[in-house]
Amino acid sequence: MQYQSFSTTGWSVSRIGFGAWAIGAEWGHVSEDEAMSGLHAAFERGVNFIDTADVYGDGRSERLAGRLRKERPGDDVYIVTKAGRRLDPHVADGYNRANLTAFVDRSLTNLDTEVIDLVQLHCPPTEVYYRPEVFAVLDDFVAAGKIRHYGVSVEKVEEGLKAIEYPGVKSVQIIFNMFRQRPAERFFARAQEQNVAILARVPLASGLLTGKMSASSSFAADDHRNYNRHGEAFDVGETFAGVPFDVGLAAVDRLREVVPAGMTMAMMALRWILMFDAVTLAIPGAKNPEQAIDNARSAELEPLDDETMDAVRAIYQELIKPHVHQRW
Repeated sequence: MQYQSFSTTGWSVSRIGFGAWAIGAEWGHVSEDEAMSGLHAAFERGVNFIDTADVYGDGRSERLAGRLRKERPGDDVYIVTKAGRRLDPHVADGYNRANLTAFVDRSLTNLDTEVIDLVQLHCPPTEVYYRPEVFAVLDDFVAAGKIRHYGVSVEKVEEGLKAIEYPGVKSVQIIFNMFRQRPAERFFARAQEQNVAILARVPLASGLLTGKMSASSSFAADDHRNYNRHGEAFDVGETFAGVPFDVGLAAVDRLREVVPAGMTMAMMALRWILMFDAVTLAIPGAKNPEQAIDNARSAELEPLDDETMDAVRAIYQELIKPHVHQRW
């Protein structure tokens, strides 16, 4: 496993983390035993970082992450969560002191801890980034000892650029993968200048970049890849990275031709992300130990060569860019 410093926190985090959305909800059923086995398998492979949220399984994901920390008392276990998506309606005015306090207190209970390592605003409306009073509330949580640090999870590059104007923001979580390359053009350099950690989420484009899907693939009713294909429940960019399913499959067929020997397509996709020094870590999800181990192994692989990187870029430019580049 490779490790990298996480902003100014003093943490040394694995470059592959554990994205815990899949063990919470919205990806089909995962048993608690299988979820815990997957978490332990990841940590035994060198992972030390879990990304979760209060809405993943209505707190289930947080509770599993907190349980893992109790079961691995001698290990570094960094758990970061998110707050804000419990709002209904999800509007900027809801990001106020009373609501954020309630959300953080609930996460403290779910995680069974006295202080949260890092809390991220959970893809709030763009207007929130123009309200300094919201970030002042987070500063107060740090001062009160409820949270150690805070960051943001964003939908758009422009939101990331605005967020890092606030000096307390330690991290920005953003969709970055072979199908969503714009952050490398417009955001990474600025984040590096400010020593802000970058978490690459949706690194496998909701499974498209595993190369295991086809036009006949089906998904459970409670799987967002079924019910959010067109953004019915939340931002469509969260599902298949916003790429139309048929277009994504066509691009995957082209990518198969450039997968290096000894790698799966998923490994290549994760290794591609780690080629960008500005990325602190990628946070792929896993439903079972096998997936968790394969994800972790991607950090142990040799760097991709220039020919492979150029091929990925060309496929993006030709097939994917028209659908996503200017939207996020």
